[in-house]
Amino acid sequence: MSIRFQILPKEEILSVVPLVEKLNEHKISAETLNERFLIMVEEDYECAVIYDDDKLIGVTGLWYCTRHYAGYTMEVDHVYIDDGYRGQGLGKRFFEWIHEYAKEKGCQTVELNTYVQNYPSHKFYYNEGYEILGYHFLKKL
Repeated sequence: MSIRFQILPKEEILSVVPLVEKLNEHKISAETLNERFLIMVEEDYECAVIYDDDKLIGVTGLWYCTRHYAGYTMEVDHVYIDDGYRGQGLGKRFFEWIHEYAKEKGCQTVELNTYVQNYPSHKFYYNEGYEILGYHFLKKL
């Protein structure tokens, strides 16, 4: 096993759709995800990935902005690691890499959202030093 973390080149963005589709339990079609990712890579967004040799096994989005309460921040979005690679400390290593990358980008903070029902992720994020700051609300228009 040869694990590596990297920022995915923009032209390869659609390679993450199958993993993100699993994360969303197929609630969002691959077609819609394709359309949205093609727009996202043209905004303040990057995609960090995990490879095992040439196999894509993990993904997260990275958004950047300045917030009045947090300064220049990286928001980690849609974290997914393939089932067969969980429980091996890979998430911890991935977040260590993400935190170092955020510092290199000049970020003062890192934020994230996680689904309410994703209890294992809550424990993981607490263990990584994250605190609950508020609730994330969504209204579809």
